[in-house]
Amino acid sequence: MARKRNLVQAVRYLRTSSAANVGQDKDSERRQRTAIERFAKAAGFHVVEWFYDPGVFGADPIESRPGFAALLNRIDGGGVRVVLVEDASRFARDLMAQELGIGVLVKLGMRVITANGDDLTNTDDPMKVARRQIAGAFSQLEKARLVAKLRVARERKRAETGNCEGRRSYAEAMPETVALAKQLQAEGLSYRKISATLAAQGHVTGSGKLHAASAIQKMLGK
Repeated sequence: MARKRNLVQAVRYLRTSSAANVGQDKDSERRQRTAIERFAKAAGFHVVEWFYDPGVFGADPIESRPGFAALLNRIDGGGVRVVLVEDASRFARDLMAQELGIGVLVKLGMRVITANGDDLTNTDDPMKVARRQIAGAFSQLEKARLVAKLRVARERKRAETGNCEGRRSYAEAMPETVALAKQLQAEGLSYRKISATLAAQGHVTGSGKLHAASAIQKMLGK
């Protein structure tokens, strides 16, 4: 216990963009946890709390992320000044979202450190700032290229067959809703209560109604 008291306290932030990758048994979350845990142990950090945004895209505004909001509340409580992430792309793939989020944490006196030891909040070294921004720009570019590639593939298939794809699954159409539904199920809520909670947080059908129990069941893969 004496050894832990000498370690620097930190919190960890994880993000997965696809609801299909939500869960401790999934590669994205497991990979992030492993990388951060390994770095924390080697670098002398004692992680006191996890914060996680499942099914949140890298381009989503920082202020709209419940996990990040909880992280800010934890920071307001004092005692922790370090946030550990796997890499900058996990913090945010969109360059603007990345810089805004880092700017918020810098103003709060926080450090954001990646699993390979890069301090994303170090603004004293202009070269480090430039490298971070370049990496963010390339990450954003790579995402745009992937989206364009998928669009071309869909258009080619539509031209060849006259049909591209069937109705999208709930996980594809509304990943944030599915991720929240799974989280609520893990807390023991019934389908009806899950539907009500989703609606209270703005997750409703296209016509503005609550999701039916059968829809909740499909979201959960039942």
